[in-house]
Amino acid sequence: MNIHFDAASAAKLTPHLTPTKQLLLTFEDGVGPYSQHAMIHMQVQFTLNVVAADADLTGYDQTVSSNLGDIRIKGYSSEDLDEHMAVHLNPTTNTMSLTGDGGEIDSNLGFIDFTAPGGINPAR
Repeated sequence: MNIHFDAASAAKLTPHLTPTKQLLLTFEDGVGPYSQHAMIHMQVQFTLNVVAADADLTGYDQTVSSNLGDIRIKGYSSEDLDEHMAVHLNPTTNTMSLTGDGGEIDSNLGFIDFTAPGGINPAR
């Protein structure tokens, strides 16, 4: 399984990534410390999370390769993902989308940097 970030989405994310941080692709089901409450979601929804390299990753038991490095996921969320995926930035709305072999997975891929003071959420 792999994800390719287009140049625009990579440029948006790269300033948040350092050797002391790691990237997660979080299935928004309300499970775990990086997931939003599942009750507000009526569709499949994912968020890219930046966390500290030593953060608690309980539940993030699989790795997806990408052109920005390895990304940890909750293993069971792979049911909603495809073998080959891409993240694209829409420059008009400054939002990202996650697509796969079967088409659109999430048209408004969230982004939260939990390492920033207060955690930033520029995409939602």
